Amino acid sequence: MDGLLLFAHGARDPAWARPFETIARGLGAARPGLPLALAYLEFMAPDIEQAAAQLVAAGCRRVHVLPLFLGTGGHVRRDLPDLLQRLRAQHGDGVEWLLHPPLGDHDAVLQAISQACLAVLE
Repeated sequence: MDGLLLFAHGARDPAWARPFETIARGLGAARPGLPLALAYLEFMAPDIEQAAAQLVAAGCRRVHVLPLFLGTGGHVRRDLPDLLQRLRAQHGDGVEWLLHPPLGDHDAVLQAISQACLAVLE
């Protein structure tokens, strides 16, 4: 079974997480049978190991990891691959971890942001 792990940076201010929680709720409503977890790099819970364990416990054997970042900075290039290596070591060969490009690399997201920017002029 496939699962989706959304990965965001995290912040000390709980209000920062609201958009990501809205995304997770929307995905859950759109795909009610999809095992889904939202994880944070720092400051917030769950962290990636806790979220991954939740998906594995739900029976996921392939987990799509989607960074909710606008760009491919150090966290996506260095930190996230290291975290995935730890998950592979913890969960063994029974789970496949597929890292996808961050949201900011998706044309649809960039187009939506461009449209939102133009909408403030109307």
